[in-house]
Amino acid sequence: MRNSAFTLTRHLAQTAQETFGDFQEAVEKDASKTFIADGTVHPLTSYVINYVKFLFDYQATLKQLFQEFGPGDGASSQLASITMRIMQALQRNLDVKSKMYKDTALQYLFLMNNIHYIVKSARRSEAKDLLGDDWIQRHRRIVQQNANQYRRVAWSKILQTLSAQGLSSSGGSGVPGIEGGGSSGLVPKAILKDRFKSFNMQFEELCMRQCEWTVPDQELRESLRLAVAEVLLPAYRSFLKRFGPLLENGKNPSRYIKYSPENLETKLGELFEGQSAAAKTTTETRR
Repeated sequence: MRNSAFTLTRHLAQTAQETFGDFQEAVEKDASKTFIADGTVHPLTSYVINYVKFLFDYQATLKQLFQEFGPGDGASSQLASITMRIMQALQRNLDVKSKMYKDTALQYLFLMNNIHYIVKSARRSEAKDLLGDDWIQRHRRIVQQNANQYRRVAWSKILQTLSAQGLSSSGGSGVPGIEGGGSSGLVPKAILKDRFKSFNMQFEELCMRQCEWTVPDQELRESLRLAVAEVLLPAYRSFLKRFGPLLENGKNPSRYIKYSPENLETKLGELFEGQSAAAKTTTETRR
């Protein structure tokens, strides 16, 4: 009976290892075509995280199996290795799924949301002790890297419209540059108008599109809005202060200078709610 029990338990340990291996492979190769248009947390991510959470409900049994019948490392190390491999498989699949988005900025937002969900879930569960602080910190940096890439890809083009480059001229019709502003000669009024119009158009398009994107975690959402505001608002204030007066005395200045910095800040506060600004007054904000 002892030998039978020993053999049966060894088979249980082997079956557990094989089951985790099969699950890891299934996660990595998951080819579901579920498309999350707003870039929020994918169902696969929440499913895998729930699986890992349930796994820890049985960690005492699993550790006993691995300790008595598993090869090599200690039981905790084996369970940690299994968990890490499952997480790695999930991340590789998320990388593939991110390519479904045509908008590169949304690819980074999707990865940011999902990796953040993984890290936050791990920190709040027993997985934290197994995965360790180094794993947590490394993946928090991945979240930040994706956030930085989103900001660079999504907002770099509009920031170019707020550059003084190309707004100086040695001749032609225009208005005088501001003394000490680094611009010599005349500022071509037509080019200046085009810059403001281009900024307005790009900003409205970005806001319309990104109001429909979702960052479900409130803290992360506020942090991302602040990161955008920290690069956009100072550039706009500087551009407006330097070149706004050159149009304010002209005809219909509000046609070109549509936004105050405060207006921009308000609009940025509407990003990532998962609904268009037009529908915001009638639709309850998604969280």
